[in-house]
Amino acid sequence: MMEQTQPLLIELGSEELPPKALDDLAAAFTRGVCEGMVRRGIGADLANARTYASPRRLAVYVPAVAAQQPAQTSEVLGPYLNIGLDANGAPTAALRGFAAKNGLAVDQLQRSSDAKGERFVARSEKPGQSTAKLVPEILAEALAALPIPKPMRWGNHDYAFVRPVHWLVILHGQDIIDAQLLGLTSGRSSRGHRFHHPQSVHIVDADSWLDALRAAKVLADPAERRARVRAEVARVAPPDTTPRLSPELCDEIANLTEWPVAIACTFDRGFLAVPQEALVMTMEANQKFVPCFAADGTLSEHFIGVANIESRDPGEIRKGYERVIRPRFADAKFFFEEDLKLPLAEHQQALARVTYQQALGSVWDKVVRVAELARVIGNRVGVDAGLATRAAALSRCDLLTRMVGEFPELQGVMGRHYATANGENAAVAAALDEFYAPRFAGDAIAQGGVARVLAVADRIDTLAGIFAVGQKPSGSKDPFALRRAALGLARTLIEAGLALDLRAQFEEALAQLPDSALAAGLPKGKDGKQPTLDPGPRRVQLGNELYDFVIDRLRGYYAEQGIGVEAFDAVRALAPPDLADFDQRLRAVVGFAHLPEASALAAANKRIGNLLRQAAETGPRAVDPALLEAGVERELAAAIDDARAAVAPLAAQGDYLGVLKRLASLREPVDRYFEGVMVMCEDARVRANRIALLEGLRGLFLRVADISLLPVA
Repeated sequence: MMEQTQPLLIELGSEELPPKALDDLAAAFTRGVCEGMVRRGIGADLANARTYASPRRLAVYVPAVAAQQPAQTSEVLGPYLNIGLDANGAPTAALRGFAAKNGLAVDQLQRSSDAKGERFVARSEKPGQSTAKLVPEILAEALAALPIPKPMRWGNHDYAFVRPVHWLVILHGQDIIDAQLLGLTSGRSSRGHRFHHPQSVHIVDADSWLDALRAAKVLADPAERRARVRAEVARVAPPDTTPRLSPELCDEIANLTEWPVAIACTFDRGFLAVPQEALVMTMEANQKFVPCFAADGTLSEHFIGVANIESRDPGEIRKGYERVIRPRFADAKFFFEEDLKLPLAEHQQALARVTYQQALGSVWDKVVRVAELARVIGNRVGVDAGLATRAAALSRCDLLTRMVGEFPELQGVMGRHYATANGENAAVAAALDEFYAPRFAGDAIAQGGVARVLAVADRIDTLAGIFAVGQKPSGSKDPFALRRAALGLARTLIEAGLALDLRAQFEEALAQLPDSALAAGLPKGKDGKQPTLDPGPRRVQLGNELYDFVIDRLRGYYAEQGIGVEAFDAVRALAPPDLADFDQRLRAVVGFAHLPEASALAAANKRIGNLLRQAAETGPRAVDPALLEAGVERELAAAIDDARAAVAPLAAQGDYLGVLKRLASLREPVDRYFEGVMVMCEDARVRANRIALLEGLRGLFLRVADISLLPVA
């Protein structure tokens, strides 16, 4: 451990910080302080630096920080010898000027060498500055680098921060580090809980800060606060119920409270007639309450609020929580009952008055396109096309309901409830909710067959339409969330095993768009007018672009599963149009790569590819047995013929791993062939015949993937 070290504590107190931004702010604050010390070479145990934060403070604690920088060495490169010395070896004006500029005599300069020769160097060393002098500027840099999109100003001064600031504690051991920042003067006075301990808290030293605040009813450690939230919720949970405290809700509650105390509450059971998703969303998103579920998984009338105070009369807090939730639930109940008075399908005509995208028409225009795609796709993958079409026709109707208008997060969920209430087929009703899946990273795909068809059709139409009008993503900008749509489409096709020619399906989706939409994405001519459109080639071009866009999303998808980029590229080279088939090929290549023959056969395929590119002639369409030389060449030809017959039924069944395992038996005859045969011989007919033989061999592997792209040991 470094000598003369003391713990360092920096605490900045403020008004209540935004709960959703608090974790990022705190992490960035610690990162900025640590990076500032690294840049200045201050010795510190940064590996054990701790981030602390509460609604009213950001803090960083470093357990061991040196009192001073080490000596600072500087080196300035000067002129080369041929410039710094004249013919007699005397210093030139250039060298004397360089020495004077660096405060040295010529004879104090040193020399160093590089690729160009020997040159003069001015080296100097000065004592390091004290940590106490450097910390204020480190802190200023850290605060300036915080991710604050809209800094707040208060009073009549120029500085700004997330919220108005009130105190600043900087302690190196027991010593205060003097600093002036954001109008504050540093000291050792912190503040406790706003209600339980409103007076200042005297901090003796950096190590006692955490306990001093705990005694003042502030849990400054976010992890400790989260643990208390979970423990408090479990403590007051009513018997025979299970609270649902998601990690996200726990984080937000912890970032709203400094001393969490849970309060068990109830609401009128009559509200349970409202779909529970609406009630849960109101509790979690709007009020930060924890819903409680009965043993059968249904929502109960119990919920838990988490206060930021230990009240002498918890009943009053309970009344307040129950009072505040009642009008929200009453609104939800009213919206639900009003929506039920009108069948879901009655909203279809109104969708025609809602613009989806200027060049692509209304939301109803989109619904019509998706319905046709759902019909076609349903027939191709063996799902009831009538149900798929009906689900598509109803898929956007809930957007015009009162409930979704008030709670947009419930789109799809309410469509399912209303369709069920209207007596729609159960698969159709479920599809109206499920087709949005996967909604987020890690979410499962739609489970029902009708829902999967609708999920695919809707995403294909979205991607085709937005690409056609020239609004595809660029850089970090993706206003239509097309990357997420493409990954959701790919995952649904792969994980559901839906056999679909994706490129052809995109072209069919593009064929439903008006020519004006296809032309909208073309660059205008010099006269400012759209060029003449030929729809056919335009659809083919966009179909290829869309296929590539979807495939590119799969790189990360497979990387998360531990599948290397080489295996992915080996299959990508063949561009299989069916993504379920793509997945089968890829997993076969991964299995093949673990075989002992894989590396040698990959190397052989690389060599074959190089030979085929070098060959001036393409070779005959078939190998001429009469031109084969006896020995290893005839042996390889016979082995290829046997393999071709063996793999044909395996390939037809989609048993790609079986194909590659069978082809692995070709390793020995291939090795002997390359050892004993000169492929690029002088005889043109023999050379062409050998090229044809190698083309046949390579073609067998290309029935699965281009294994020449696999790594070679």
